[in-house]
Amino acid sequence: MSRRTGARLAARSTTLSRALFTTLAIAADTVTITVSSIVVGIVYHQAYFGVGGMFETFAALGLSVSTLFVTINLLAQEYDFACYLNYGSNARRAILGWNATFFTMLVVFFLTKESAEFSRVSIVVFFLVGLVCLALVRAVAVYHVRAGAAAGRIASLRALLVGEEDSLQSFLSNYEPWTVGIDIVASAVLRGGESLREDLALAAASARVLRPDDIFILLPWSRTEAIDACVEAFTQVPASIHLGPQRVLDRFAKARVSRIGNIASLHLVRRPLNTFEQIAKRAFDIVAGSILLVLLAPLFIAIAIAIKLDSEGPVFFLQRRYGFNQEEFRIVKFRSMTVVEDGAAVRGVTRDDPRVTRVGRILRRANFDELPQLVNVVWGHMSLVGPRPHALVHNQQYEKTIADYARRHNVKPGMTGWAQIHGLRGEITSETKMRDRVEHDLYYIDNWSFGLDLRILASTLLSPKAFENAF
Repeated sequence: MSRRTGARLAARSTTLSRALFTTLAIAADTVTITVSSIVVGIVYHQAYFGVGGMFETFAALGLSVSTLFVTINLLAQEYDFACYLNYGSNARRAILGWNATFFTMLVVFFLTKESAEFSRVSIVVFFLVGLVCLALVRAVAVYHVRAGAAAGRIASLRALLVGEEDSLQSFLSNYEPWTVGIDIVASAVLRGGESLREDLALAAASARVLRPDDIFILLPWSRTEAIDACVEAFTQVPASIHLGPQRVLDRFAKARVSRIGNIASLHLVRRPLNTFEQIAKRAFDIVAGSILLVLLAPLFIAIAIAIKLDSEGPVFFLQRRYGFNQEEFRIVKFRSMTVVEDGAAVRGVTRDDPRVTRVGRILRRANFDELPQLVNVVWGHMSLVGPRPHALVHNQQYEKTIADYARRHNVKPGMTGWAQIHGLRGEITSETKMRDRVEHDLYYIDNWSFGLDLRILASTLLSPKAFENAF
């Protein structure tokens, strides 16, 4: 067999494997949704009416919903091999697709008046059961795809690498592309200088023989003339062309090319919250914060009396903190210590700290000392959920040693946060502990959603971890 024939067969094999994978993924979703509909319909009718109901009706509903779900996913290219390499992102997209499917289905039912044939309870149960079953099936698919890609048994695409020898070696060692289903069919070394044109002509000829799906140009982005020459050479080859990754992209997982009019740019970081999200979050803070202040007023009075009877000093403790965009504000807390430090040398609270009063110890363990921050929330200095604001001295210390520390101030600080519900609070005994907090805070900023805020609020009240290291 000639090299050209072997390359064509390999390319055809990869194309067939991708088509087979897409077919199997579609079949899995279709069967999962249809079977869920049938089982829920039969069990529901058997439980409430003593009869199993009509099999054909439930099967038709399942097929209709699965067809709509599959169509939405095909339009969004969600059956691409690469979409099954990550559990979290695959699950999020499946949930969004399922919600869109059901919303569309309910609109159709309303317009056609077909909803009378189905119980509202059975529809809700079908929604929940179908979602759980889809998540389980997708998790199994992702597991096998990841395992197959890591072992080199599955290849989503065949790639040709082009660049200087050092860049090629660095790319292979840093990214190990075969672990994500990329089959490297060849590497073309560019020597530069007067040899560049000759090297590119040879690389383009190899690409025509090997027929890769994608070509990665691994040159420093500053080498604009060399990159232009590469693009000119490979646009004559039927393959996708990529400008290889630079170190800056490793820091920003969601970097993308953005266009504003005729201006193209590499969009590294989006605004943490867009205008609509800011309005929604602020509205929730005002409404929820105001309601809590009214409901907790009797508790506030009782705590104030206890503090005054227990020790001398003010009821409230005000301390300067950095808020959104590093703007300074005064945070309000119930005084839990014999001191009210707010200078350049604030000493953090330690376990069994003698400065903590008897009432203060109880307040701190129950997180009641933080409740007056509801005033900060209503005023707009803080949010119910966000990165916890640190003392100014800590900001000045750690923003010099921890990368992206200051990014915590890209959103409003919160009364509770992602780090706190994971037990990352209390005494800071090392830079490593602060790094862990910062990493959790940045995760929250980069993955914010209203649902995540609700989850954090619920965990703050119910999770034992939220009360760890409270002293």
